[in-house]
Amino acid sequence: MSESLPMDPVRIGIVSISDRASSGVYEDKGLPALQEWLQRALRNPITFESRLIPDEQAGISAALIDLVDAGCSLVLTTGGTGPALRDVTPEATLAVAHKEMPGFGEQMRQISLRFVPTAILSRQVAVIRNQSLIINLPGQPKSIAETLEGLRNADGTQAVPGIFAAVPYCIDLIGGPYLETDDTVCKAFRPKTAIRTR
Repeated sequence: MSESLPMDPVRIGIVSISDRASSGVYEDKGLPALQEWLQRALRNPITFESRLIPDEQAGISAALIDLVDAGCSLVLTTGGTGPALRDVTPEATLAVAHKEMPGFGEQMRQISLRFVPTAILSRQVAVIRNQSLIINLPGQPKSIAETLEGLRNADGTQAVPGIFAAVPYCIDLIGGPYLETDDTVCKAFRPKTAIRTR
């Protein structure tokens, strides 16, 4: 088998939604956490499109549309998914959706419930717009990694699958690039017929 096939390049949108971080009250930790995890997890060449914006529904929706139109196959948001009055990320995301993907939010809450009972207050959603997958993630860097990567037993085996294991195949199905993961971080799952041989 040839190893000469180049990996598909991918454009990924990362959006941190915070009134205080976007106004400079404190340093944003969401964007660096997303970028660092994705660079560890994916073997593809990645171009990041990043946005740091306040909790304003119209502005969030506009940013998501802009990133999809810019060719981002995957858009990840962090922040604004709780029950507080200013938390409007799910509403802004659903407003631009062509399809909802409820399994992502369900699994994120299952992972977070292993740590805190207040995980049931989180309202993360995932949607498809055109040929892009948009996923709302939690606000804390540690929670971002846990929900993407899943939880491991003491011996390193997977205890609870992270949501990112399903992301590459979802992007295959909507016509995006073929994402290849570093299995030591997060092993992507595809049916045998969908696995590309090198």
